Amino acid sequence: MTTARTSFARRSFRGVAVAAIAGAGIALSPLPASAAVGGAAGPVLAAAPAPAAASSSAAQKAVDTALAQRGDMYLYGATGPDRFDCSGLTSFAYKAAGVSIPRTSKAQSTFGTPVSKANLKPGDLVFFYSPVSHVGMYIGNGQMVHSSSAGKPVSVVNVDSMPSYAGARRVA
Repeated sequence: MTTARTSFARRSFRGVAVAAIAGAGIALSPLPASAAVGGAAGPVLAAAPAPAAASSSAAQKAVDTALAQRGDMYLYGATGPDRFDCSGLTSFAYKAAGVSIPRTSKAQSTFGTPVSKANLKPGDLVFFYSPVSHVGMYIGNGQMVHSSSAGKPVSVVNVDSMPSYAGARRVA
């Protein structure tokens, strides 16, 4: 029996399932795979930080909606339901949450309340370039979901991987 328990303890499990905490307005997203640390007993995964809470239930709904579009392809001017440009994705996600926001990234960059990069919460819109010509939605842990360019699907990337950060706004 000791052998079975030891063998079981050495296994590593990946792919944390998405879980929602009912009534709390918080959803836990899959965490990125952590780097394995080798040793005699095999790889051990380092713990990843817990996701941050959204600023409101509408913001959480927008995050969940935007994340559900991962894999949908970019199309200039598209607003869904299966193709998006950057601001089409954010406006689609907030519409699903019952919040109407402007259609273009430039107009979205003046809507809502400014928020510093240090105080980003899931659901905040993050903008890039000058003049503003790209928007993504912050999802926590330094990451955002966005629809970037032709030939690429909606995806999750690190906010700092994007050039020319121009600011952020909280809309819900």
